[in-house]
Amino acid sequence: MERDAMQQLVAWRDNPARKPLIVQGARQVGKTWLINEFGRIHFRDVAYFHLLYDETASSIFNDRLDPTRIMDALSLLSGKRVGTPDTLIFLDEIQTTPRALTALKFFQEEHPEVPVIAAGSLLGVSMHQGVSWPVGKVDYLNIHPLTFREFLQASGEGPMVGALDADDWALISPLQAKFMDYLRRYFFLGGMPEVVQTFLNTGDYTAARNLQLKLLRDYREDFSTHAGSHLAERIRLIWDSIPAQLARENKKFVYSAVRTGARARGYEEAIQWLTDAGLLLRVNRVKAGKLPLSGYTDRDAFKLFVFDTGLLGALSGLDGETVLKENQLFTEFKGALLENFVCQELTANGWEPRYWSAEASSGEVDFVLQHGGKVIPLEVKSSHKQKARSLGAFMKRYDLPLGVRVSPAEFGHGESTLNLPLYGLSRLGSAHETIETKPTI
Repeated sequence: MERDAMQQLVAWRDNPARKPLIVQGARQVGKTWLINEFGRIHFRDVAYFHLLYDETASSIFNDRLDPTRIMDALSLLSGKRVGTPDTLIFLDEIQTTPRALTALKFFQEEHPEVPVIAAGSLLGVSMHQGVSWPVGKVDYLNIHPLTFREFLQASGEGPMVGALDADDWALISPLQAKFMDYLRRYFFLGGMPEVVQTFLNTGDYTAARNLQLKLLRDYREDFSTHAGSHLAERIRLIWDSIPAQLARENKKFVYSAVRTGARARGYEEAIQWLTDAGLLLRVNRVKAGKLPLSGYTDRDAFKLFVFDTGLLGALSGLDGETVLKENQLFTEFKGALLENFVCQELTANGWEPRYWSAEASSGEVDFVLQHGGKVIPLEVKSSHKQKARSLGAFMKRYDLPLGVRVSPAEFGHGESTLNLPLYGLSRLGSAHETIETKPTI
C-alpha cells in the first residue's frame, strides 16, 4: 500500500547533506516493509540486517567501530556490495545493539555518501535508558499508522484523495456521505497496516478485530520483555486505564483513576515508557494562547491518547455494530474515539497538539496548535449543531482572528471560524492559510 512517508524517504535520498536516517515508530506500523520497499524501488540493492535475530550481524559492532571494517564485514555476511552509494544499508531493530547506534556517527563523519537507515520499535525507550545517541549526526523520520487519507488510497479511492489534496471542497461536498462511510470504517479498523490489509482482502470486520486483539496482546508482552517487572506492572496499569480516562467528560489524565492513591511520582516513568514506545500520544496543557506555545506549556496537566483509534476501540471492548452505526459513531464512549482520531491525524500530519483549559472555570479548547507564527485553536464537535463557546471565548481572550471547528459537517467558514470536516484534517494547514486571506464565505 502507498505510504506518504515514501516521499520523505525519497527526499532524504536526494538530499546532498543527508545523514544516516533513524526511523522510529510503534511496533507493527510498517517500518520494515516501507524501508525495504523504498530500497527495492530506489536503490540497486538493499543489505538488510535484523540485529535482534541475527547475532552474527549484531556481533560485528562489538569490535572497532570503523565504518570500512563494518562495511567489509556486512558485505561478507550478506553477499552484497555494501559501501557503495547505490546499496542501502538497513539496520533493523537497532536499539538491541547500542554500539550500532554509536557507529552511525562514524558513518556520517567518514562515509556520508553511503546510505544507511536504522529502524526500531523501541528506539525512544532506548534513548531514555542511557544508550549513547549520535546527536547531530543523524536524520529522523517517524512512521505512524495509516492516516485516513492513506486509508482511502489503500481502499482504491484515489479520486477522493485527489479531491482532498486539491482542496476541491465543491467536488467533495456531494461526496459527503461516501467520505463519512469510509470514516466510520476507519474508526473501527484504524490504520495498522496488517489490520487494514486483512480487511481489504476479506471484508471481514471480525478478522480485523481479532488481529487488533492480537496486537494488543503483543504489546502487553513487550511490557514484560522490555521493562523490569516493577515498571511493567505500572505500564500495564496506565495502559489499561486509558479507556476509562478518555470516557470521562474532562479527559485530563488523573492518576487516581489508575489506582486509588496513585501519585505522579510513581507512574511518570511508566507514562514516559509508553510515549517513548509510540503507543500513547501525550497532549500537554498550555496556560495561554500565546507564542511560543512551548513557553506556556504546563507539563503537570496532560491528556493521553492511543496512537491508533482502531486499537483504542479494541482496547475498550467496543463492538463493530456500535462503532459503525451512523447515529452512534461520534457520541458513544463520550466522544473518546472522535477526539482520539483528531489527535492521531494531527500528529501524523506533523502537528504538535496541545490543549487549553481555564484555571478557574470549565472552559476548555480541545487542541491548540502553532503554525506559521500563529496560534490555531481547534474544537472537536460530534454534531454541526453544537456551538463552540469555549473556542469563541479563547479567541476573544487572546485576540486570535481565526479558529477551527472540526465536526462531521461539510466544509465552510465565516469571518472568524473555519468549519473543517473530520475527513479533511490532512488539509488543515492549507485550508487555514486560504481562509485567512478570504475572511468571508
